[in-house]
Amino acid sequence: MSGFVFSEKPIQIERGEGPYLYTDDGTEYLDFGASYAVAALGHAHPRVTEAVQEQVAKLLYVQASYPNSTRTELYGKLAALGPTDETRSLDNVWLCNSGTEANEAAMKFARNATGRSKIVATRRGFHGRTMGALAMTWKEKYKKPFEPLAGGIEFVTYGDEEELEEAVDDDTAAVFLEPVQGEGGIHPASAEYLRAARDYTEEAGAALVFDEIQTGVGRTGTLWACEGAGVVPDLLTAAKGIANGLPLGATLCADWIADAEPEHGSTFSGGPVVCAAANATLDTIVEEDVPGNAAQIGEYLRGEIEAATEEHDLPIRDVRGLGLMIGIEVKRGSNRLLRDLALNEGILALPAGRTVLRLLPPLTIEEEHADRMVDALIEVMT
Repeated sequence: MSGFVFSEKPIQIERGEGPYLYTDDGTEYLDFGASYAVAALGHAHPRVTEAVQEQVAKLLYVQASYPNSTRTELYGKLAALGPTDETRSLDNVWLCNSGTEANEAAMKFARNATGRSKIVATRRGFHGRTMGALAMTWKEKYKKPFEPLAGGIEFVTYGDEEELEEAVDDDTAAVFLEPVQGEGGIHPASAEYLRAARDYTEEAGAALVFDEIQTGVGRTGTLWACEGAGVVPDLLTAAKGIANGLPLGATLCADWIADAEPEHGSTFSGGPVVCAAANATLDTIVEEDVPGNAAQIGEYLRGEIEAATEEHDLPIRDVRGLGLMIGIEVKRGSNRLLRDLALNEGILALPAGRTVLRLLPPLTIEEEHADRMVDALIEVMT
């Protein structure tokens, strides 16, 4: 018996350690997908494991209207770590259970604070699968079976400043952008484009929302991808690696968004166990400069793939990304490569469309793991 939503792979994972996963028969796999960037520190990280075990023994759950020291600690940590500049800081925190929920909250908060309804999103963008977030997601195959969706969404070409400027007007509540499009094929936005989005939304009195569900907590080489561009949004959404495997999402808001006092709630908002995992994860990421490792190993890995492409004439069109968020655009379909990497080379990776191989390994990998990935690519592509 199996679930009916996910197409299950013929690999039964039973345990993990660091960047490795193991099947029920002990077969080892190097995990270069980290379950879509969730296992930011790798599997069974001792500090996270200890924090979770201690919290489970003390208090499993209490609803968010009752203060709890573990949750309060996470509120403060995220407020302190959020991006900031001279004009705004994102020190108001809403906790939930997933990236989709974080984006739903951001959508509601922006509409509430502005009194407007129009949302500007981008082609190739992905913001989630619930009805509001899905409406802001570009790909038709995700949306068509569930229409009608939330209205008031206008799509623009990602990276096109003129088109964005034309779309942002006095009816706009928010602009939703991924600093690096993940599901859309690993496309980083230029710093100029993100700065233009900041200018246009500020002029129109609209909220700028950065969806950092996949790019956040060190993935791109800085704690938040927007820091690399020097742009602070009005709302930032995070999830994926924030609790190293436990389900947690967060929406960080500027004061003018929070001061509008949106009506919102969630039964499981900020459960103590997931908050304990997040506190341990964030402490480790900051204290051990995990983003710095992601930047260094990511640059090394991209360089090695490019060198191998030239030396071995690999069928690769492009290698792009930031930090350890890497897209390899291939000349033929990516599904066969993913299969061969898993079954022949013991490496798990991900797709990002039909022609892009997506690499999202734990941010703690070392050069030896990158070298194994490159050797495997050479093997399966030649």
